[in-house]
Amino acid sequence: MAGLATTFGSGAMTNSIAEVGDAACILAIGTNTTEAHPVIGLEVIRAAKGGGKLIVANPREIDLCRFASLWLQHSPGTNVALLMGMMRVIVDEGLFASDFIKDKCEDFDAFKESLEDFNLDFVEQVTKVPKAQIIEAARMFATNCPATIIYAMGITQHSHGTDNVLAIANLAMLTGNVGKPSTGVNPLRGQNNVQGACDMGALPNVYPGYQAVSDPAIREKFETAWGCSLPPSLKEKFGITWSCSLPSSPGLTLVEMLEATYHKDIKALYIVGENPALSDADTQHVRKALAQLEFLVVQDIFLSETAEFAHVVLPAASFAEKDGTFTNTERRVQRVRKVIEPVGDSKPDWWIICQVAQKLGAKGFDYSQPSQIFEEIGNLTPSYGGMSYGRLENGGLQWPCPFDDHPGTPILHANTFVRGKGRFIPLKYIPPGEMPDKDYPLILTTGRSLYHYHTGTMTRRVTGLNTIEPEGVVEINPQDASQLNIAQGDRVKISSRRGEVIAKAKIARAWPSGVVFMTFHFAESAANILTNPKLDPVAKIPEFKVAAVKVERL
Repeated sequence: MAGLATTFGSGAMTNSIAEVGDAACILAIGTNTTEAHPVIGLEVIRAAKGGGKLIVANPREIDLCRFASLWLQHSPGTNVALLMGMMRVIVDEGLFASDFIKDKCEDFDAFKESLEDFNLDFVEQVTKVPKAQIIEAARMFATNCPATIIYAMGITQHSHGTDNVLAIANLAMLTGNVGKPSTGVNPLRGQNNVQGACDMGALPNVYPGYQAVSDPAIREKFETAWGCSLPPSLKEKFGITWSCSLPSSPGLTLVEMLEATYHKDIKALYIVGENPALSDADTQHVRKALAQLEFLVVQDIFLSETAEFAHVVLPAASFAEKDGTFTNTERRVQRVRKVIEPVGDSKPDWWIICQVAQKLGAKGFDYSQPSQIFEEIGNLTPSYGGMSYGRLENGGLQWPCPFDDHPGTPILHANTFVRGKGRFIPLKYIPPGEMPDKDYPLILTTGRSLYHYHTGTMTRRVTGLNTIEPEGVVEINPQDASQLNIAQGDRVKISSRRGEVIAKAKIARAWPSGVVFMTFHFAESAANILTNPKLDPVAKIPEFKVAAVKVERL
């Protein structure tokens, strides 16, 4: 999100899901689309079967490779080098969109100069992708328009993840593939409503609608609406002396909060719908932090690994037991309708939060139904200003939708970039935070399975899914397995500098020699005990995708 906000002015998916299937060229990088985002995966396959070019850039031979015109099997953590190498070819061969760049972009010359560091000999050495394939990919993407880029956590979950996103944005601008149908830069969100949560200000630096906490006018607007404070003129008029101002500077990210907890700078946490005891990097460190809290509240639909540390557990309702809206990865706001009443003592999240706030003596939390909250959202969030439950009954709307009869916005940056002009960013190659060595000679990368979701809080309670995939495995290349005397199904120990886990070995040709893979769904073989907590300096996301490990047969 931070990378796209810097270059384009907005951190969201630029285009719509249905447009992907009409693209003349698709670059799918850092995404196992058919397993993690199967609906979008179908659109990618539709484009490929319809004659479109598909470039897959992934260390793993994923299902989409069956439909690809070209598969670039780069080493984990080398995305910037690969993308900058492609752009070096595009610039050297004069394939870039000069008019688009001149009219709609800025800082191109500085970016162009930064490409000098990425000669193809260097790029091949770093990425392990042959020069001929890099040249072919560059020409394919630059000459088949409209072209679109889709990416997921294989791009963002690195210690240089923001640079990865900036490189993708540079490529889209370089080829003029922004602001038109079936083009753009399209991040695929990791959960069904993560876009909506971010839209509503579940970030440390913004209020709802990505309105900066550092902007005094924005802060005053929310203080007035929420009754936190009043403008000086009204205070003087009514003789009001009290004040409870909203924050004027960004707060902490999730990882920073847990680190502050570890050092006892934070004494209490309220965790809603999150399972950091299994989902966060270096989870042994996270669990030590949670154990030190003086007070922990966990609000969730099941008793998760994190809830085991809680002093109070508040039972929340599932998606099928509540009304509201979800905002999906294409910025589409859609109604969610209750199918059954909440089971047992569970309640909708909004109701629980309102009850807690009222017990604390807060005002303004007397909502009786979620539609009232959505009305407030529209009043305070310009991009949602034209939406209402009435309009959403007829189908979803894509933000920005600023006024009542606005049709929604399928394509961002159509006339101009949100920030005015698209900004090219010069980049350098930065290696992953941890590289293999004699003690830990293999790279571990992590991801999701088709059959389970995140920490398995819901999916591991489904008998059929557990029958198909009952336990965690470590996928290992046949050559590495042979050298380590490991056979299919052997129990092995995987160790990193942070801990060790036991899992079953699965021999898999999908991975290159030197790289092993684990999902993070299984508490019994918790991959995130091993992963590297090194943070991206901008987005503060840990390096889940590259950790140095060793594997030993038991």
